[in-house]
Amino acid sequence: MNVDHSVKLICASCGQGNRVPLSRLANGPKCGVCGAPIVDGRVAELDAATHDKVTKGDGLPVLVDYWAPWCGPCRMMAPEFAKAALSLAPSVRLMKLNTEDHPQISARAGIRGIPALILYRNGREVARLAGARPAADIIAFAREHVATVV
Repeated sequence: MNVDHSVKLICASCGQGNRVPLSRLANGPKCGVCGAPIVDGRVAELDAATHDKVTKGDGLPVLVDYWAPWCGPCRMMAPEFAKAALSLAPSVRLMKLNTEDHPQISARAGIRGIPALILYRNGREVARLAGARPAADIIAFAREHVATVV
């Protein structure tokens, strides 16, 4: 009996759900609707609609960086977050949400300071980390909390 082991991934560009075989995650799958890369090791920018779809419905752990363009520590951490994204792909997806453009999302998430990282898995918040961090800290944080979640 051939069992299809796949995961549902939400496209950060269009919000469409895509079913991807686990064996193909490292091959750079693309969205079946818009053609955007889904798991390519790059940080995806979220808007309000895709934020909710991804954090509630994605089959992989998702680490979201809540940031703002005027925030110096946020801008300093951006390249470190990008390095972490490359290192964690394809097992954890890293995304960003501009809190200035989407204040309702940051308020609902209880963001009190930025940068703030929240790790989501199976539709719920698993852990958070406050403040600008180097890539090694971001990677360790994600791996520690992904390993502890059933």
